[in-house]
Amino acid sequence: MPIRSPRGRAAAYRAIWQWPLRSPARLALSAAVLLAVVLAVSTVLGRVAPEPAPTAAPSTTSGTRAPQTTGQASAPRTPTPTALPPVPDLTPSPLPVSSAPAAALDVAAQWAAAWVRPPDGTPPAQWLEGLRPLTTDEYLGVLATVDPSAVPATRVTGAPSAQRVAAGSVDVAVQTDALTLLVLVVLTEDGVWRVADYDRAA
Repeated sequence: MPIRSPRGRAAAYRAIWQWPLRSPARLALSAAVLLAVVLAVSTVLGRVAPEPAPTAAPSTTSGTRAPQTTGQASAPRTPTPTALPPVPDLTPSPLPVSSAPAAALDVAAQWAAAWVRPPDGTPPAQWLEGLRPLTTDEYLGVLATVDPSAVPATRVTGAPSAQRVAAGSVDVAVQTDALTLLVLVVLTEDGVWRVADYDRAA
């Protein structure tokens, strides 16, 4: 039958907490039970409580950060060149002028003799035909635009002389009655010397 009066409840509570004090055996048993309850509660709370997040280890260096890795080794980078490599000189190495082939000098002399101003009334095509056997096909097209009546020189006055010699080409000076020609003679694929350009000597 339940206890309904306040005085009855107080007497019941007093009897409960005084029960361990009535003998040493009861006191020891009560202490053991209380300790077991405390340990059980602590164990349950320890399992339920979340584990603390691990703290980052202090950095051993100041101002620097360790590189992050993505799991794959990055490909080595090719260094960007800071300057372009030097371009080799394409100009043929000069040779002694004494090594100039006689055939090249002879072609230069013949060409200069055919180049000087022809007699009045000579058709330009006839003048050009006189230069054809001694001129490269490419340069013959340039000479086709020249008016032979405007050529200042009328005759050759000096022997040809080599000014610059390289493998496959010779610069030859030829004196005329009006100016000194500087004739470029080249060795063609056919193995013959032909005139590829001319200019006034400085």
